[in-house]
Amino acid sequence: MPWNKDDYPDSLKNFTAPVRNKAIDIANALLEDGYEEGRAISIATAQAKEWGENRDKQIRKKGH
Repeated sequence: MPWNKDDYPDSLKNFTAPVRNKAIDIANALLEDGYEEGRAISIATAQAKEWGENRDKQIRKKGH
């Protein structure tokens, strides 16, 4: 099931929107490539955090 900006895994809820959206894009691509959901979320989370750090973006919402 592909995710979108309104429907995404709970594990992404504390990320800022740009990082969360990048994780959603990555996870959806991994699902299309045949990865199982849990593995896709794990990989996408790590890659989105790295993407944000490389662009000096805030990773998590304030207070999280």
